[in-house]
Amino acid sequence: MLSPVLIIAISTVAIEIVVGFTGNGFIIAVNIINWIKSKKISSTDMILIFLSTSRFILQLTILMHIHSLYFADVFKLALYKAFGTIWMFVNRASLWFSTWLYVLYCVKIINVTQWLLLQIKLRIAGMVPWLLLGSLVISSVTSLPLLWITPSSYLCSSTGNCRESSTAHITDWDSSHLYLLLLYFVGCFFPLVLSVVTSALLITSLWKHTKKMQCYVDTFRDPLIDVHLTAIKSIISFLILYLSSFVAQILLILSTSQSKDVVKVAVSLVVAGAYPSVHSIILIIVNSKLKLAFRILCQHLKCYLENMTLCFIL
Repeated sequence: MLSPVLIIAISTVAIEIVVGFTGNGFIIAVNIINWIKSKKISSTDMILIFLSTSRFILQLTILMHIHSLYFADVFKLALYKAFGTIWMFVNRASLWFSTWLYVLYCVKIINVTQWLLLQIKLRIAGMVPWLLLGSLVISSVTSLPLLWITPSSYLCSSTGNCRESSTAHITDWDSSHLYLLLLYFVGCFFPLVLSVVTSALLITSLWKHTKKMQCYVDTFRDPLIDVHLTAIKSIISFLILYLSSFVAQILLILSTSQSKDVVKVAVSLVVAGAYPSVHSIILIIVNSKLKLAFRILCQHLKCYLENMTLCFIL
């Protein structure tokens, strides 16, 4: 029987997943509809479609991860490995896509004078499809080795009820977690570093530009200052969310077989599940096109509910 802490954590993750499904589904729908209407798509919209789709799939794998942790007895090893591989693939792909999104923002916003950076800025739009394709290839190559690892969470459930308590299984637990951590770090290290560096450059550039504008604007508040401050807040939020999720996922890998770490596992699940959900809401708030579409949707829903209420009264 699950402890109350785990029940609360799983319930919270379920709410996060519903929010994530709604937010990421909304981003996908708006960008695809605009793509169909205009018959063209911008680099930013293309990345957002890939990013939201990967996070939509990622949250499905989070559900399966919870199921495998706490209901491992009904899970087949091959099925567990398949879902574990899919989870690692979409997790890395999502990180790559979010990295390219902020690289694109960085290239567009930061003023560059070096020849190489200037060439990248001029050609970044044409490079985006290849960057996305390369991200999928790299994520696949670094995730497939998981199929050859015997996961300890299959051998021992998170409640500590091991199927066999042999020394061989203890060795498998150590080696499987070592390989899993190695795979996780290998696939996530470079995009994580690139995300941190790009975000730091963006924050520094936007902050300097905001301070410069504030020096010239004394009588009234320039709307561009608010735009830049909002961009800075969104980037900082992304870094906090992802780094927290990164640490939480490592703790989940280390805690899948430890019965005394129920609280740590519960908190890690909630933190890991919050990243793809909360960041989708942030993207909607800071993106003018998505924000306008959301307002229009809310107005339609409000009118629909008012009409339904009026019909019910009459």
